[in-house]
Amino acid sequence: MKDSAKLQESNPAKDFVCLSDSRKIAEGSLADVALTAWNFAKSHPSQPTLAFDRQTGAVVDLNLSGTSFDVAARYSAQTEIPKRGRPKLGVTAREVTLLPRHWDWLAQQPGGASVTLRRLVETARKETAPKLAARDRLAAAYKFMSAIGGDLPSFEEASRALFAQNFAKLETCLSKWPSDISAEVRSFLGDLMPSSELQPINPS
Repeated sequence: MKDSAKLQESNPAKDFVCLSDSRKIAEGSLADVALTAWNFAKSHPSQPTLAFDRQTGAVVDLNLSGTSFDVAARYSAQTEIPKRGRPKLGVTAREVTLLPRHWDWLAQQPGGASVTLRRLVETARKETAPKLAARDRLAAAYKFMSAIGGDLPSFEEASRALFAQNFAKLETCLSKWPSDISAEVRSFLGDLMPSSELQPINPS
Protein backbone atom coordinates (compact mmCIF):
# COMPACT_ATOMS: atom_id res chain seq x y z
CA MET A 1 0.00 0.00 0.00
CA LYS A 2 1.31 3.44 -0.79
CA ASP A 3 2.19 5.85 2.00
CA SER A 4 -0.39 8.08 3.66
CA ALA A 5 0.85 11.23 1.96
CA LYS A 6 -0.03 9.78 -1.43
CA LEU A 7 -3.32 8.39 -0.16
CA GLN A 8 -4.31 11.82 1.12
CA GLU A 9 -3.37 13.73 -2.00
CA SER A 10 -6.04 16.27 -2.92
CA ASN A 11 -6.54 19.29 -5.07
CA PRO A 12 -7.79 22.08 -2.77
CA ALA A 13 -9.34 23.82 -5.79
CA LYS A 14 -11.65 20.82 -6.35
CA ASP A 15 -12.47 19.76 -2.81
CA PHE A 16 -16.25 19.91 -3.35
CA VAL A 17 -18.64 18.45 -5.89
CA CYS A 18 -22.34 18.95 -6.61
CA LEU A 19 -24.66 16.51 -8.36
CA SER A 20 -28.23 16.63 -9.54
CA ASP A 21 -30.16 13.61 -10.70
CA SER A 22 -26.97 11.49 -10.69
CA ARG A 23 -25.17 14.02 -12.88
CA LYS A 24 -22.23 16.13 -11.81
CA ILE A 25 -23.03 19.81 -12.31
CA ALA A 26 -20.10 21.42 -10.50
CA GLU A 27 -16.77 20.79 -8.82
CA GLY A 28 -14.28 23.15 -7.27
CA SER A 29 -14.03 25.30 -4.20
CA LEU A 30 -17.03 25.63 -1.90
CA ALA A 31 -17.72 29.10 -3.30
CA ASP A 32 -17.60 27.88 -6.93
CA VAL A 33 -19.85 24.92 -6.22
CA ALA A 34 -22.35 27.01 -4.25
CA LEU A 35 -22.59 29.63 -6.98
CA THR A 36 -23.07 27.00 -9.70
CA ALA A 37 -25.73 25.28 -7.57
CA TRP A 38 -27.51 28.63 -7.12
CA ASN A 39 -27.57 29.21 -10.88
CA PHE A 40 -28.69 25.62 -11.51
CA ALA A 41 -31.53 25.95 -8.98
CA LYS A 42 -32.76 29.09 -10.73
CA SER A 43 -32.93 27.38 -14.12
CA HIS A 44 -34.01 23.93 -12.81
CA PRO A 45 -36.19 24.70 -9.77
CA SER A 46 -37.72 21.22 -9.66
CA GLN A 47 -34.39 19.35 -9.64
CA PRO A 48 -32.73 18.92 -6.24
CA THR A 49 -28.98 19.14 -5.83
CA LEU A 50 -26.56 17.49 -3.42
CA ALA A 51 -23.12 18.88 -2.61
CA PHE A 52 -20.35 16.79 -1.06
CA ASP A 53 -17.08 17.37 0.71
CA ARG A 54 -14.58 15.26 -1.23
CA GLN A 55 -12.37 14.82 1.81
CA THR A 56 -15.00 13.26 4.08
CA GLY A 57 -17.83 12.21 1.77
CA ALA A 58 -20.25 14.22 3.88
CA VAL A 59 -23.18 16.11 2.40
CA VAL A 60 -22.68 19.88 2.51
CA ASP A 61 -25.86 21.79 3.32
CA LEU A 62 -25.56 24.78 1.00
CA ASN A 63 -27.34 27.99 1.92
CA LEU A 64 -28.44 29.31 -1.47
CA SER A 65 -30.69 32.08 -0.18
CA GLY A 66 -30.37 35.60 -1.53
CA THR A 67 -28.76 36.76 -4.73
CA SER A 68 -25.78 35.27 -6.51
CA PHE A 69 -23.66 38.01 -4.93
CA ASP A 70 -24.90 36.94 -1.48
CA VAL A 71 -23.98 33.33 -2.16
CA ALA A 72 -20.57 34.21 -3.58
CA ALA A 73 -19.78 36.44 -0.61
CA ARG A 74 -21.05 33.88 1.91
CA TYR A 75 -18.87 31.04 0.70
CA SER A 76 -15.87 33.02 -0.46
CA ALA A 77 -15.45 34.11 3.14
CA GLN A 78 -15.40 30.45 4.21
CA THR A 79 -12.76 29.39 1.72
CA GLU A 80 -10.14 32.06 2.30
CA ILE A 81 -6.68 30.53 2.38
CA PRO A 82 -5.06 31.00 5.80
CA LYS A 83 -1.84 32.98 5.91
CA ARG A 84 1.29 30.92 5.84
CA GLY A 85 3.65 31.16 8.69
CA ARG A 86 6.02 29.19 10.80
CA PRO A 87 4.00 26.70 12.85
CA LYS A 88 4.12 27.15 16.60
CA LEU A 89 5.65 24.18 18.34
CA GLY A 90 4.83 23.47 21.97
CA VAL A 91 5.06 20.76 24.57
CA THR A 92 2.02 19.67 26.55
CA ALA A 93 2.65 18.12 29.94
CA ARG A 94 0.28 15.29 30.86
CA GLU A 95 0.36 12.39 33.24
CA VAL A 96 1.56 9.02 31.96
CA THR A 97 1.06 5.88 34.04
CA LEU A 98 3.62 3.11 33.54
CA LEU A 99 4.88 0.13 35.47
CA PRO A 100 8.22 0.47 37.32
CA ARG A 101 10.01 -1.67 34.75
CA HIS A 102 8.83 0.69 32.00
CA TRP A 103 10.19 3.72 33.85
CA ASP A 104 13.46 1.87 34.45
CA TRP A 105 13.81 1.12 30.74
CA LEU A 106 12.95 4.70 29.74
CA ALA A 107 15.51 6.09 32.16
CA GLN A 108 18.24 4.08 30.43
CA GLN A 109 17.45 5.46 26.95
CA PRO A 110 19.45 8.31 25.38
CA GLY A 111 17.72 11.60 26.04
CA GLY A 112 15.62 10.32 28.89
CA ALA A 113 11.96 9.36 29.21
CA SER A 114 10.38 12.34 27.42
CA VAL A 115 12.56 12.15 24.32
CA THR A 116 12.14 8.38 24.08
CA LEU A 117 8.36 8.56 24.44
CA ARG A 118 8.09 11.22 21.74
CA ARG A 119 10.26 9.12 19.43
CA LEU A 120 8.13 6.02 20.05
CA VAL A 121 4.93 7.94 19.38
CA GLU A 122 6.25 9.40 16.11
CA THR A 123 7.38 5.95 14.95
CA ALA A 124 3.96 4.48 15.74
CA ARG A 125 2.22 7.34 13.92
CA LYS A 126 4.25 6.72 10.76
CA GLU A 127 3.56 2.99 10.87
CA THR A 128 -0.20 3.35 11.33
CA ALA A 129 -0.73 6.36 9.03
CA PRO A 130 -1.32 4.31 5.83
CA LYS A 131 -3.94 2.14 7.54
CA LEU A 132 -5.69 5.16 9.02
CA ALA A 133 -5.66 6.94 5.66
CA ALA A 134 -7.13 3.88 3.96
CA ARG A 135 -9.81 3.61 6.62
CA ASP A 136 -10.73 7.27 6.13
CA ARG A 137 -11.00 6.80 2.36
CA LEU A 138 -13.25 3.77 2.72
CA ALA A 139 -15.47 5.63 5.20
CA ALA A 140 -15.71 8.70 2.95
CA ALA A 141 -16.57 6.58 -0.09
CA TYR A 142 -19.30 4.77 1.84
CA LYS A 143 -20.74 8.01 3.20
CA PHE A 144 -20.95 9.38 -0.34
CA MET A 145 -22.42 6.15 -1.71
CA SER A 146 -25.07 6.01 1.00
CA ALA A 147 -26.21 9.58 0.41
CA ILE A 148 -26.29 9.52 -3.38
CA GLY A 149 -26.68 5.86 -4.36
CA GLY A 150 -28.62 4.08 -1.64
CA ASP A 151 -31.34 3.07 -4.11
CA LEU A 152 -29.02 2.18 -6.98
CA PRO A 153 -28.79 -1.44 -8.18
CA SER A 154 -26.47 -3.72 -6.20
CA PHE A 155 -25.91 -1.06 -3.51
CA GLU A 156 -25.69 -3.57 -0.65
CA GLU A 157 -23.38 -5.76 -2.71
CA ALA A 158 -21.20 -2.74 -3.51
CA SER A 159 -21.06 -1.77 0.17
CA ARG A 160 -19.91 -5.23 1.21
CA ALA A 161 -17.29 -5.27 -1.54
CA LEU A 162 -16.07 -1.83 -0.45
CA PHE A 163 -15.39 -2.78 3.16
CA ALA A 164 -13.97 -6.16 2.15
CA GLN A 165 -11.71 -4.19 -0.21
CA ASN A 166 -12.81 -6.53 -2.99
CA PHE A 167 -12.31 -3.87 -5.62
CA ALA A 168 -12.88 -6.14 -8.59
CA LYS A 169 -16.36 -6.91 -7.26
CA LEU A 170 -16.92 -3.25 -6.41
CA GLU A 171 -16.00 -2.27 -9.97
CA THR A 172 -18.58 -4.71 -11.30
CA CYS A 173 -21.22 -3.00 -9.16
CA LEU A 174 -20.07 0.48 -10.12
CA SER A 175 -20.36 -0.38 -13.80
CA LYS A 176 -24.15 -0.53 -13.29
CA TRP A 177 -24.31 2.97 -11.80
CA PRO A 178 -24.42 6.39 -13.51
CA SER A 179 -20.94 7.27 -14.71
CA ASP A 180 -20.58 10.46 -12.64
CA ILE A 181 -21.43 8.64 -9.41
CA SER A 182 -19.09 5.75 -10.20
CA ALA A 183 -16.30 8.18 -11.00
CA GLU A 184 -16.74 9.94 -7.66
CA VAL A 185 -16.58 6.66 -5.74
CA ARG A 186 -13.35 5.78 -7.53
CA SER A 187 -12.01 9.25 -6.79
CA PHE A 188 -12.67 8.79 -3.06
CA LEU A 189 -10.78 5.51 -3.07
CA GLY A 190 -7.88 6.82 -5.15
CA ASP A 191 -4.77 4.66 -4.89
CA LEU A 192 -6.59 1.98 -2.91
CA MET A 193 -8.09 0.69 -6.16
CA PRO A 194 -5.65 -0.92 -8.60
CA SER A 195 -5.22 1.13 -11.75
CA SER A 196 -6.60 -1.71 -13.88
CA GLU A 197 -9.85 -1.43 -11.91
CA LEU A 198 -9.91 2.34 -11.98
CA GLN A 199 -9.99 2.19 -15.76
CA PRO A 200 -11.51 -1.17 -16.72
CA ILE A 201 -10.79 -2.37 -20.22
CA ASN A 202 -13.87 -3.24 -22.23
CA PRO A 203 -13.40 -6.24 -24.50
CA SER A 204 -13.78 -5.48 -28.20
